[in-house]
Amino acid sequence: MTDQTAARAAAADRTAARAARPESMRSIEGLTAAFREQGYIAERSLATTVFLALELGRPLLLEGEAGVGKTELAKVLAASLGARLIRLQCYEGLDVNTAVYEWNYPRQMLEIRLLEARGEIDKATAHDIFSADFLLKRPLLQALETSDGVPPVLLIDEIDRADEEFEAYLLEILSDFQVTVPEIGTIRAAEAPRVVLTSNRTREVHDALKRRCLYHWIDYPTAAKEFEIVSTRVPEAPAALARDVVAFVHRLRTADLTKVPGVAETLDWAAALLSLGATELEGDVVDQTLGVVLKYEEDIRAVRGANARRYLAESAAGAPASQAAS
Repeated sequence: MTDQTAARAAAADRTAARAARPESMRSIEGLTAAFREQGYIAERSLATTVFLALELGRPLLLEGEAGVGKTELAKVLAASLGARLIRLQCYEGLDVNTAVYEWNYPRQMLEIRLLEARGEIDKATAHDIFSADFLLKRPLLQALETSDGVPPVLLIDEIDRADEEFEAYLLEILSDFQVTVPEIGTIRAAEAPRVVLTSNRTREVHDALKRRCLYHWIDYPTAAKEFEIVSTRVPEAPAALARDVVAFVHRLRTADLTKVPGVAETLDWAAALLSLGATELEGDVVDQTLGVVLKYEEDIRAVRGANARRYLAESAAGAPASQAAS
C-alpha cells in the first residue's frame, strides 16, 4: 500500500468514525454542550483537544494535579458517546496478567478432570484447555472488543504510577491496537477504542508514549469557572455558599500546605456544608469540616482556628493571591 493510498484509507476511516458518533459530538461546540449536560464544564482549549482526539483517532493524555477532573472527563466522554467505559487503574508492579489477560487455571483444571473422567485425556490437545473459553480478559483486552457497535472508552488512569516496563508494553498496544496471545494468536480491534490516559505527574511519562497522544494540561480552574462547576454539580447550594467555598478554597491553594485541595474537594465540601444546613461560611463551620477539604493532619492543624478566620476575611475581601500568600 502506497503512502497516498494509506492516507486516503485513514481519511475514509476518520469520516466513518465521525459519522458513527452522536451528532452532538461532531463539533467543538456540540461537545462542549454535551459535556455541560453531564455536569462537566470544559474550557474551549480542552474541548478542542478532546474533539481532535476523536477526529484523529489518537489517544488523549491528560496531566494535572489530583482532583482537577482528569478521570471525570473520561467518564463524561463515555457517557456523551453512549460508550462503555473500561478503566485500568495503574499502580507500581502492574503486569500483563492484571492489565491484559490471564488463563482461568481453576476452570482449566476442572476441564482436565472432566477429560480424565470421560477417558478422553489421551486424545486431548493444548487447544482443549488453551482456548478463548478459558481466557480471562482484563481491561486492555476488553477494550479491543466492540460488542454493541460502539467503540469503548479506555481509561488508563494514573499511568505515572505504573512501571516504565509496563509503559513500554502499553506503547505497543496503542500503536496497533492488538494483543498476541501465544496459545491463540493475535487479537485485533475491529474498531480502535477511544483512549484517555491520565497522569498526576509524579514522574515523567516517556516521550515515546507522549508522541502517540494528543496532550492537555488541566490546571486548577479560575474562581469564576469553579463557581460555575459548583453551581452545576451541586445545584442545591445557595449562590452565597458556593461563592464562599470557592473563594476559601482558592485562598487555601495559595497557602503553604502539604496538599492543596482540588476541584473534587471543593465539590465535596459544598455538598457537606449543604447537608449541615449551612448557608454561608463561618469560622466554626470551617473548623468542624476541614477534614472534607484537607487530607493531611498537619494541614488541618495549620489552618484551623485563627488562620481559618484570617483566610475567611481575606477571601471575603477578595484579596489578590499575591497578597494572600502565606
